[in-house]
Amino acid sequence: MAKQTYQNPVKKLIPSRLETGFQQFLYKHAGKYIPAGMTPNDMTLVGALGGLAAIIFTLLTNLSPWFFLGTIAGIAVHLTADDLDGYIARNRGMSSRAGAYFDLITDVLFSTFLLLAFGLTPYCSMKLAAFAAPLYGVTNVTIMNYIIYFNEFQFPRLGPIEAHLSYAAICVLGMIFRTKEILTIGSAGFTVMDLVMLIGMIPMYYEMIRLQVRLFRRLKETDGSE
Repeated sequence: MAKQTYQNPVKKLIPSRLETGFQQFLYKHAGKYIPAGMTPNDMTLVGALGGLAAIIFTLLTNLSPWFFLGTIAGIAVHLTADDLDGYIARNRGMSSRAGAYFDLITDVLFSTFLLLAFGLTPYCSMKLAAFAAPLYGVTNVTIMNYIIYFNEFQFPRLGPIEAHLSYAAICVLGMIFRTKEILTIGSAGFTVMDLVMLIGMIPMYYEMIRLQVRLFRRLKETDGSE
């Protein structure tokens, strides 16, 4: 039985040149090597397993910071598979609502629990990680509403590749600087990982709020025209 496909393909709007370039590179150089029998859900599962490995390796950094190398490998697998599952779906006519949901929920779980895992290590503050963890989930909920109401996939200007590169940078800095505090404000000490996460949260929160406000305004305009 063939998978159910969308009657009207969702229009993807990708403002990030880095995201677009990375996708085109993957499609050109890796797409042809994907096994013929692999489905989009199979590729999403590969990415989910990579994400799970990244989370486990992050928790293992409580034993040694060198486990961050495993975290980086898991992040790379998740990022690559996250782009290739959509490539398979489009090129093999296998797009489905179930597949889109599976892709979305695994992305949200990966980012949420990876950030929390960072906070459960001595290299990063749980207080900062707790504020960073909801970002990806809330942004994706907003994006899903763009799809529901306008049939548009609104990638944020700081998209998946920027987020994954930030996670990898946090890991590298954790291996280099470890638990050393480089800034103290009052009684609070900040490691390099803390500062990178704090700085990264500022544009991510801005982008999340921008997408929400823009969606609200467009919905108001739609309500007024009916």
